[in-house]
Amino acid sequence: MIWNTKSYDFMPKKYLGQNFLIEMNIINKIIDYINPKWKDNIVEIGPGYAALTKPICKYVELLNVIELDKNLVFFLENSWFRKKLNIFQSNAVHFNYLDIYNNGNKNIRIFGNLPYNISVALILYLFNFLEIIEDMHFMVQKEVADRLSAIPGTKKYGRLSIIAQYYCDIFPLFSVDPISFKPMPKVKSMFVKFIPNVKFPVCPQKIEVLEMITKEVFKHKRKMLRHSLSKFLTMENFIELRINPMLRAENLTIFQYFKLVHYLTLK
Repeated sequence: MIWNTKSYDFMPKKYLGQNFLIEMNIINKIIDYINPKWKDNIVEIGPGYAALTKPICKYVELLNVIELDKNLVFFLENSWFRKKLNIFQSNAVHFNYLDIYNNGNKNIRIFGNLPYNISVALILYLFNFLEIIEDMHFMVQKEVADRLSAIPGTKKYGRLSIIAQYYCDIFPLFSVDPISFKPMPKVKSMFVKFIPNVKFPVCPQKIEVLEMITKEVFKHKRKMLRHSLSKFLTMENFIELRINPMLRAENLTIFQYFKLVHYLTLK
């Protein structure tokens, strides 16, 4: 079943990566997975023409929405469900999510059908706010979802996999065909759930170290760790950490990267 779009003037902006969700069965499936509750401090990124916004408003007392496109903000401002919305005209990649947390005095839940051109940058940016996030549900390009959830030793496993899985448990939920969007993208999408990972403590210094060492090892991914990390660690350090220095970047588990980060942060 297709969401009724006849009342609206669809003018998707390519430079904003807009592909609006129109398949009602997919919309209902997404809402089931999000399972919004009345008192949730919930945020939608990129509501567009409210395909998800409108039905979710039935389940929550208030819905925070972040939309960059001023025409779509105008549409939301004049919608019949406006009283349920707290609208921010802003770029989600620069938004201060602490404002929503402080306003609701409760951890936030975030969801959205993300434009492909900002999805990775946005997800990485949101990792800075994990201490105030309960969970996140995003529609992303399937190729991005594959990289986010890749395991060691596979072709897709890389910096994005490590950084994402360091901070979140990631669950690809279901794939979505291009026909479910207007305009139709050229690739499949995937709906993915993120739950902040309590195993690894979040702090700015650890984020910097993780980004530094993953950049270094994947810049020289064919080299063994004893070479690619030689300016940070000695052979004795590897022995102390019980990490095989003959391994390469794609062979290390998330836990082993955590050991490296923790060691170098304290060093």
